[in-house]
Amino acid sequence: MQKKRVAIQGIRASFHEEAAFKFFGTDIETIECDSFKQTCEVLKNKKADFVVMAIENSIAGSLLPNYTLLREYNFSIVGEVYLAIQLHLLALPGVKFKDVKYVQSHPIAIRQCSDFFDEFPHLQVIESSDTAACAKKIREENLTDTVAIANLLAAKLYDLQVMERRIESNKKNFTRFLILADKPIGNAEANKASLSFQVGNSVGSLAEVLNIFSDHKINLSKIQSMPVLGKRNEYNFYVDIEWKNQSDYDSAIRKVLKHTINFTIMGEYQKNDKV
Repeated sequence: MQKKRVAIQGIRASFHEEAAFKFFGTDIETIECDSFKQTCEVLKNKKADFVVMAIENSIAGSLLPNYTLLREYNFSIVGEVYLAIQLHLLALPGVKFKDVKYVQSHPIAIRQCSDFFDEFPHLQVIESSDTAACAKKIREENLTDTVAIANLLAAKLYDLQVMERRIESNKKNFTRFLILADKPIGNAEANKASLSFQVGNSVGSLAEVLNIFSDHKINLSKIQSMPVLGKRNEYNFYVDIEWKNQSDYDSAIRKVLKHTINFTIMGEYQKNDKV
């Protein structure tokens, strides 16, 4: 049986691959991509079966450019996975902390470890495009004066020692990833959906839609607005909803359709929010 081909932004042992492993298991073929747009192109050209795409972080917030990609490519959201972001200081085996001069990582990872670096102001911080790529570079270039901020997957893959564990400032840091496919996958266990729509520019138009969900016992777990490109005072609303009874969901959707413009069900899938 052919392995699932999963496109990720970044290289092997990145947090995107860790999220892919958590959702699909480790018996997959990881396709490394330089950007989120490239992951979408790979899926569009059928060189991958799925994309794993970060959509929000508990500290940094929503990744707004990725909402634009979801709208542009019109892929189906078929699942989600939450990943605890645990950041470690990685070095070549045998390297002592007193010999370290440089720290490399993704700028977001660096910001999430600010308390640690405040204690060691002599360290020169260097930003890079990917946490795992920094770990790989240390191994390939045999850097004895440099450490990387990355996950344990990178430490294992590139045979690096964990010099300091859990250096992130906020220990309750997690990222939500979406699982994308080029077409919907039927799921009888679906109890969550991602929707997008516009409403009329009149008093209470959005409230009418939200009240429909409330009246049908539908939980609104997220709402995100994005300006409609080139349209003044017009917005796309991206909404995640959850339900217990399928009939409540079906009835709510029928009513919401009458109060929205450009309504799209971006995906129906199973809630999966365990970190």
